[in-house]
Amino acid sequence: MTDDGKVRLDKWLWAARFYKTRALAAESISGGKIHINGTRAKPAHAVHPGDDLQIRKGPYQFTVSVKGLSRSRGPASVAALLYEESPQSIASRQQLAEQHRLLAATGPQPGERPTKRQRRQMIRFTGRGE
Repeated sequence: MTDDGKVRLDKWLWAARFYKTRALAAESISGGKIHINGTRAKPAHAVHPGDDLQIRKGPYQFTVSVKGLSRSRGPASVAALLYEESPQSIASRQQLAEQHRLLAATGPQPGERPTKRQRRQMIRFTGRGE
């Protein structure tokens, strides 16, 4: 924990374990996937307790409030104390994850690789072997 009341945004995202490296955090910030209090931020932007962050990682959207600051990456139990996620954010992420799970379950599943005999039949059928 720091005592001066501000930390760079990319360091905070890395310390809070949203990203595996600071470089990934900075790339995400520069790409416009992170907003502080509704405005687009830069990697060196100072984060203060009480700031609201909107973080987009793939299809998921996190809405968190900064509760603590840290310049160093610690255990996950300590990182979880640095922020508080809103209940709406948690509910929407869980709903989206459930939709993805159901979509994957209903879609076609890839089977095994074709055998040598099946490959020869496919080649004969498509006429690629000639």
